[in-house]
Amino acid sequence: MISETDHKAQLQHRLQALTQRLNGISTALDAPHAQDWEDNATEREGDEVLEGIGHAGVAEIRRIEAALARIAAGAYGVCVRCGAAIPAARLDVLPDTPFCPTCAAEETK
Repeated sequence: MISETDHKAQLQHRLQALTQRLNGISTALDAPHAQDWEDNATEREGDEVLEGIGHAGVAEIRRIEAALARIAAGAYGVCVRCGAAIPAARLDVLPDTPFCPTCAAEETK
């Protein structure tokens, strides 16, 4: 079982890594494209992939920031939907999860 302090450090580290990655993606997307039509098409396909990665990264950042806010509020480890305790084993695997297993299953339906 990982302590709340360790979860906080883990979340902060992941947030920093994601922020750096998104900055790199933003820089890559802002770079000028090749003049050659075929090269430009290939670069645009790469941009679409980077945008997808960026959107996933932004979503993860939001989840991490919400988890850090729950830690600060003293509500970490409590399901935001039903108020039940989130099992420690679940938090060890998914430290940014806001849901207990039951509510997580309901959210994915």
